[in-house]
Amino acid sequence: MARKKPEVNSCDCQGARKSRRRDAVLDAVASSDGHLSAEEVHREAKKRLPGIGIATVYRSLKCLCGCGKVSEFIPPDGVARYEAAGSRGHHDHLVCTACGCFVEAVDPEIERLQERLAARHGFRLEGHRLEIYGLCACCARKK
Repeated sequence: MARKKPEVNSCDCQGARKSRRRDAVLDAVASSDGHLSAEEVHREAKKRLPGIGIATVYRSLKCLCGCGKVSEFIPPDGVARYEAAGSRGHHDHLVCTACGCFVEAVDPEIERLQERLAARHGFRLEGHRLEIYGLCACCARKK
């Protein structure tokens, strides 16, 4: 089944006016199938808007994350990666602490447990992020 491309609208966070630069950044992120670094977003955004600078990309990513249109993931290598929020549905990450690779994972049972945990503490769940750290199969074999 083909993945539905997320709707791309101009960012309206923090009272920001419509911006061709921010739209180019959002389109670059939304058009990707993976997690892009800011440099990769910059490279893709330049295809849409040749004069866009890396500083503008960083500012736009911060704004887009702030208004919930882009999600940020920071693996152990410390290089933030970005994806369009909701582009592939909710998922968690399994992160290898040796090589830095990561896998997207979804487990309905874990989702239910998190909902029950929030309810038990009187929280109305609005969202969450789960990252599990360990060794990938390849790195575990080496140890």
